[in-house]
Amino acid sequence: MSTPILEMKGITKEFPGVKALNNVSFRVATGEIHCLVGENGAGKSTLMKVLSGVYPYGTYQGDILLDGTVQRFRGIRDSERAGIAIIYQELALVPELSVYENIFLGNEIRNGPVIDWNETIKRASDVLGRVRLNVNPETKVKELGVGKQQLVEIARALSRDVRLLILDEPTAALNEDDSANLLELLRGLRSQGVTCILISHKLREVIAIADRVTVLRDGQTICTLDAHRGEVSEPVLIKHMVGREIDNIYPPRARQESGAVTLEVRDWSAYSPALGRQILRDVNLKVRRGEIVGIAGLMGSGRTELALSLFGNPLHYRISGEMWFKGQRRTFRAPEEAIRAGVAYVTEDRKGNGLILIQDIKQNITLANLRAIARRGVVDANAEVRVATDYKTSLNIKTPSVEQRVSNLSGGNQQKVCLGKWLFVKPDLLILDEPTRGIDVGAKYEIYTLMNQLVEQGMSIVMISSELPEVLGMSDRVYVMASGRIAGELPIAEATPEAVMALATN
Repeated sequence: MSTPILEMKGITKEFPGVKALNNVSFRVATGEIHCLVGENGAGKSTLMKVLSGVYPYGTYQGDILLDGTVQRFRGIRDSERAGIAIIYQELALVPELSVYENIFLGNEIRNGPVIDWNETIKRASDVLGRVRLNVNPETKVKELGVGKQQLVEIARALSRDVRLLILDEPTAALNEDDSANLLELLRGLRSQGVTCILISHKLREVIAIADRVTVLRDGQTICTLDAHRGEVSEPVLIKHMVGREIDNIYPPRARQESGAVTLEVRDWSAYSPALGRQILRDVNLKVRRGEIVGIAGLMGSGRTELALSLFGNPLHYRISGEMWFKGQRRTFRAPEEAIRAGVAYVTEDRKGNGLILIQDIKQNITLANLRAIARRGVVDANAEVRVATDYKTSLNIKTPSVEQRVSNLSGGNQQKVCLGKWLFVKPDLLILDEPTRGIDVGAKYEIYTLMNQLVEQGMSIVMISSELPEVLGMSDRVYVMASGRIAGELPIAEATPEAVMALATN
């Protein structure tokens, strides 16, 4: 193997009541793409925060070596000076600032005491060319899609002469085209001598791009696999990640005859005053008791807009058409009305809209149904703990206590808290918007198993997903959306990837 740019030896990091990293060793060769995988809570992000100085020297045990020299980073600035840059799943851009201002924010180009804006724009254009992003540097970041914003983040890292680029779940919120573009960019950076560490739960992407893969489990290094020697495959990665073999990521379910119609919408249309355009047009669909209905489509096809319009219309679309829920014509004027009727919606953005991160697990789980644990308008603290503990056990939320802040949980466990919150509502219809985004294969399997159990008990589920294998692996029927319309409905036996994509691009 070539000379390592990075070695992390015996890294141990503890939080109150939790040993997040336990004697972890990690070695990265110069000029390679090294993937770091593991279940949520395995310690991947914690390890990278140690490396990048978020957790400074003295707060952990062990050594960090760059080019064989021990480093003692007191903060992020120190790691940046050493040529390390980290890009998180939640992008750290200022929406109201321009592209060039974001690229050089905190690293301004000066001519004496004054910022040299002409040189800033020139250098921003140069670095945008390196990431193959053809936009005007003066464009505000808020006007760019998520995929292009991701490239702006990488451009910002490259503007600082980065040698080691760390990307934490960079494709979690990207569509397939943007994901493929990003992976191709990383290959290009590798050819330019930039070393990349990529954290990802998308094992197909890992297999497609990795030179080597290190697996963490329960805060420990399990193994490092060499892709060039044929050691990396999906079954092998899953086995090392979860500590057992999972033969079928989509657990089998006995298909039963669907029951009565739970939800039906007829000629459902919506206009967004904020966007100034029609976002849904003449949507017709049915969801029956005891079935999972998948909704597929490209980003921007109207899938999330449809879910929000059904769930009490929180964004105040102008809606026309009919909704029938459990045999009655209904109009939900707010999410509270939808919840009381028996509709629950698990948002695609768990951190922004699904959870209150500064509150603890028990407060989040009971949030949508406080009446059930209140006496004379006051929350029964003991009942709140009992309910949260029950869901912690049944959903296998990995945490020492329901008093733990949600912000301290891994992505997969946060998603389970989201599910617990809405299951406590006892819904008849559960709408899941990107239910496994950014979580590991083990947590995905647990959520899929739970979905099967819920529909076997008679619940109806609508699942929106950008991962086509997930839609095809879990659904009984599939609706495909394109440009705010239902482009087609497919029974699962006819829902091939080719058939779905043909409708999605129609």
